[in-house]
Amino acid sequence: MRHKAESSPEYPVNALEIAKPATLFLPSSHHRLHQPLASRKPQEESLPALRRRSAPPAPAGLLRKPRLHLHRTGITVSTEFSSDVLIIGSGVAGLSFALKAAQQAKVALVTKKSRIESATNRAQGGVAAVLSLEDSIADHVRDTLVSGDGICHEDVVRIVVGEGPERVRELADLGVRFQMQQNGKDFELGREGGHSARRVAHAAGRTGNADLTGKEIERALLEQVAAHPDIEVLEDHLAVDLLLASRSGEADPGEDRCLGAYVLNRNTGEVEIRRATVTALCTGGCGKVYLYTTNPDISTGDGVVMAYRAGAKIANMEFIQFHPTCFYNPHITSFLISEAVRGEGAILRNQAGEAFMKQYDPRGDLATRDAVARGIDAEMKKSGADCVHLDITHKPADFVRKRFPNIYENCLRGGVDITKDPIPVVPAAHYMCGGVQVDEWGQSSLPGLLALGETSCTGLHGANRLASNSLLEAVVYAHRAAQKLPDILAELRRLPECRNVEPWKTGGAEAIDEGVLISRNWDDIRRQMWDYVGIVRRTKRLILMRDRLEALRREIREHFYKYLLTPDLVELRNLVVLAELVVCSAMWRKESRGLHYTLDYPDKDNTNFCRDSVLDRAAVESLFK
Repeated sequence: MRHKAESSPEYPVNALEIAKPATLFLPSSHHRLHQPLASRKPQEESLPALRRRSAPPAPAGLLRKPRLHLHRTGITVSTEFSSDVLIIGSGVAGLSFALKAAQQAKVALVTKKSRIESATNRAQGGVAAVLSLEDSIADHVRDTLVSGDGICHEDVVRIVVGEGPERVRELADLGVRFQMQQNGKDFELGREGGHSARRVAHAAGRTGNADLTGKEIERALLEQVAAHPDIEVLEDHLAVDLLLASRSGEADPGEDRCLGAYVLNRNTGEVEIRRATVTALCTGGCGKVYLYTTNPDISTGDGVVMAYRAGAKIANMEFIQFHPTCFYNPHITSFLISEAVRGEGAILRNQAGEAFMKQYDPRGDLATRDAVARGIDAEMKKSGADCVHLDITHKPADFVRKRFPNIYENCLRGGVDITKDPIPVVPAAHYMCGGVQVDEWGQSSLPGLLALGETSCTGLHGANRLASNSLLEAVVYAHRAAQKLPDILAELRRLPECRNVEPWKTGGAEAIDEGVLISRNWDDIRRQMWDYVGIVRRTKRLILMRDRLEALRREIREHFYKYLLTPDLVELRNLVVLAELVVCSAMWRKESRGLHYTLDYPDKDNTNFCRDSVLDRAAVESLFK
């Protein structure tokens, strides 16, 4: 089974796939979303011990029911599985939630890759929390609010910052090897851009590399997940769409809820039915929608787009954070140069060797990422240079090698000894501050559907994420979602069971025999998003991108219904809708705030736009009836 042959009332086509993109933004009611009912390079870290299963025997408590369905277009066979909780994505949010949910429920965790690859794995900076007597909760809250530029939800900021220290210590108890001071009790803390104090904890791991925090956190979580008898890990599985009660014909759209997901088994080519009482989207961000990104290849915004198609509310998609310093070498794969390098005193210099950031922000090289990215962008455009340089050569060589061993080695392979020469850098898409809008427990506007980590929009980051707050948000919200899980499960189990779930229809589709049909569209989207919807925007460029996406969408939609489903086709379908959500959100916000900067509206407009941008599918569809 691959996909539906055509649109039907049971499986309606997304409005953004059939009509010109438009926007209808609703007043933000952030904490009243969930009304009670009557988230390609293999990484070193792998999952050999996680019971890899292409077509696995179900463990106790997981039901496996083959179902045979006859359709006018032929025979469709769906294998149906059931669990209490289905988690889609295997970064720190997904793994953390899996461990805690499994204490009270049977969990199935879906991951795209046979080797774990996620933005968590690449996180260099660290995790921010108040772990020193020289710091305070009030200061961390203030720094987060300043960075968020008026759009943060202060109650959420206080929750995450207040609960953060306990969650970081919990990671240490799970086996994460953080850098500690000589006394062995206190954390060795770093300072990054936008922070007023040293509060960023770095994990060193077995190698002692303090710039591989995300990888070390993921290693510790993976070991715990591997040992848990109530967590089934499904590698090489890709979620395609969410299962909805309304599509079964047993619930009205106004009383809809999520029942699980259609999941493509990459090894067999079958689209399986994965039913669950609660589904959690932890699929990470959307960096691959841009030409230059620090994200892994799997970051195609799958969770956001699936939630959007299912009718959940999406917020703040115009706020895409561009990391200001990505290693520049057109002949090799780029990689991130941590903000911690600037935190330790590195200076940005132009082609003439002049420090320039004070011209663009009084905080200079320690300004927030949006300010630094715009400063670099302006300096490059002014000089016509391909990059600028990050200079830490004034620091002792031994200090640099010890503090940034991974960055030092990677740059050395790229031909730069950072103890002797400045690092060539350019901005690159790095973090999605928007996502599936959730309440303070991680619940989306669609009952039965949670979103955690970068896939979600909690209200913490506002218009611009403060450095190293993302890992903190992931572990805090994973814990809170697990706390709320018994109540969520109990409420959903009181509802009538939806017995009839449609299989994924193959129809008359054929195998795609020309990969260029996929790769060309993929490349077009990414290049045009970089050119027209990048760090600095203009309305005419947004309109041009909207119109170009309309043509691309028609072609991609034809591929989707004509050919048998492949992972590349699934991701391409998601990527074009994701691009439209970013463009539509950016067109609505007629001001400059945080990560969204437009030359047509260079000032903030607090009267009309000091709020979340909120978009849902039902509102968009109403514009095209």
